[in-house]
Amino acid sequence: MNTLQPNSPAPLFTLLDQNEKEISLADFKGRKVLVYFYPKAMTPGCTTQACNLRDSKTELEELNVSVLGISPDLPKKLANFELKKELNFTLLSDPEHKVAEAFGVWGEKKFMGKTYDGIHRISFLIDENGQIEQVFSKFKTKDHHQVVIDYLKGNK
Repeated sequence: MNTLQPNSPAPLFTLLDQNEKEISLADFKGRKVLVYFYPKAMTPGCTTQACNLRDSKTELEELNVSVLGISPDLPKKLANFELKKELNFTLLSDPEHKVAEAFGVWGEKKFMGKTYDGIHRISFLIDENGQIEQVFSKFKTKDHHQVVIDYLKGNK
């Protein structure tokens, strides 16, 4: 797994969102974008992470940051996740994990004695010009939002 690093160009992509609308990274040129990869909608850790980002939306917007969550879930499941958890940002469906592979977050994982391929919980802050500004890989789901906000405030 070769995770992309800061100062690399972010791979351009277009995926379906929770409403089955095509969303492209290029749509966000001129804004910072937090692209966060998560394994599976509606699971405890992913729900904690998403709800904290939901609750931080105003602060993130004040810092000129849009949020895109990417998982292998299909749009219908993402729509359910958005509705049940009252999420206020875009969720993108990457069922063939092509975008996850392009960012280097798809790879071998171990959980409860099993080894399998899946998404690693890593986030990328992409700057206004499409370059990866920062990679967040060391955080807990409950403090991911704060790690990102602290970084943004330290770099203003």
